Amino acid sequence: MTPFTFARAVDAADAVRLGVQAQAKYLGGGTNLVDLMRETVETPATLIDVTGLSTAIEEQKDGTLLIGAAVKNTALAAHPAVRERFPMLSRAIVAGASAQIRNMATVGGNILQRTRCTYFYDHDGARCNKRNLGQGCDAIDGFNRMHALLGGSALCVATHPSDMCVALAACDAIVHVRGVDGVRSIALVDLHRLPEDRPDLETVLAPGDLITAISLPPLGLRSTYRKVRDRSSYAFALVSVAAALEVQDGIVRDVRLALGGVGTKPWRAWQAEAALRGQPATEATFRAAANVELAAAQPLRDNAFKIALVQRTIVAVLASLGGAA
Repeated sequence: MTPFTFARAVDAADAVRLGVQAQAKYLGGGTNLVDLMRETVETPATLIDVTGLSTAIEEQKDGTLLIGAAVKNTALAAHPAVRERFPMLSRAIVAGASAQIRNMATVGGNILQRTRCTYFYDHDGARCNKRNLGQGCDAIDGFNRMHALLGGSALCVATHPSDMCVALAACDAIVHVRGVDGVRSIALVDLHRLPEDRPDLETVLAPGDLITAISLPPLGLRSTYRKVRDRSSYAFALVSVAAALEVQDGIVRDVRLALGGVGTKPWRAWQAEAALRGQPATEATFRAAANVELAAAQPLRDNAFKIALVQRTIVAVLASLGGAA
């Protein structure tokens, strides 16, 4: 591990002041960052401890849930308001990692975990544009069973790994950020970048920007999360679906749908949602909407099976929420 200096921020303003230093990284639970440091993939010059950020989960007067960035994943998944009003988020977190990791990992850190694949870790033996822009991407012509169908580019096809972020995307979550120019709010669906020609830039955050909280507006829909993976626990998703649905008199009145395991960022299925609203809540409708979203899929040599798998998972999840004829 490369030597580094360590500083503990006394508050968010102090963290931002320290965070603008060259090669500085914020440290929350460290479940992703420390792992990458051990592999010498990440080599920060300074680590800034931000575990003193808010660990509160507060219900606002308008029904919005405000969640501090230092809230542990376990605490978020177990919170009564999350379990009752956002069950897809609670289920996504539990599906995402072992209890030990959930006890350490923070909300802010989960949102900012690196988009990665096995080639990203293999810095001595594989080319990766995320590590070294312009080096190439061995995944495109290599073993790419786990890689993206949607949002990829000629430079990167790695999938975003977070289960929690898929649910947050479906929840219309807002990310609150403090930076050198003040505070601002970013929709989670706009926080992560597509790789395009800069796969090394994974978010729209500027140097020193610090996530301080996220907020969840009232949902008011039945919701759930389903993850399909190679083994029953502690594996990244082949496909995952976060969905919320309202059906009245057999017609889809409202829907939220996000996908994991298939996109280079947490993938909000906007086109499928548009195809569903106002249509009969039938398996045929659900399947047709899935096909609309998947029309842009660009399968690689080893991952074309995901197209049928995500279609079937969308249909099964929506049918479980709203019934289907």
